[in-house]
Amino acid sequence: MLSIEEVYDRYAKTVYRYLLSLSRKPDVAEDLTQETFYRAIRAISRFDGNVQITTWLCAIAKNQYRNYLRKQKPVAPLDIVREDAEADGNEDMTLADIAGITAKSAEDEAMQGFIESGILEKIDELGDPSREVLLLRIYGGLSFREIGETMGRTENWARVIYFRGKEKVRKEAQR
Repeated sequence: MLSIEEVYDRYAKTVYRYLLSLSRKPDVAEDLTQETFYRAIRAISRFDGNVQITTWLCAIAKNQYRNYLRKQKPVAPLDIVREDAEADGNEDMTLADIAGITAKSAEDEAMQGFIESGILEKIDELGDPSREVLLLRIYGGLSFREIGETMGRTENWARVIYFRGKEKVRKEAQR
């Protein structure tokens, strides 16, 4: 059995990428990653080894993200924020500026590119389960087997949902 330090070293980046794909905010993803590992330490006695550790950690991370969302206050839609920025004379602001994202790493820059290109919006429009499968695969780096385990389905189910979701996003991006 791995020590908690080894588990953190090995899986923290995967959990962080998954949470970043959900939240789109590096600081939120970082905080929730820490909270995920804190919760994992507290619940380690309930980990029975029937699933991969990444599957278990991503399930905890997803619950932490849902808790985070429940605690957030409603925010103004992005188009209202953009109109306010234009009224203030800041019409040259990028979507990343409005969202409060600053490129800190290659990963953050890639996320910013996805946001500006609208790919994440197209993924969000898919709805569950396609959205979650794509996010777990692309940002969480999980295998199809791990995705199936996380969602209580089979590996083949995860493959089919991923392919169909990817095709929908590709077709929408070509429009």
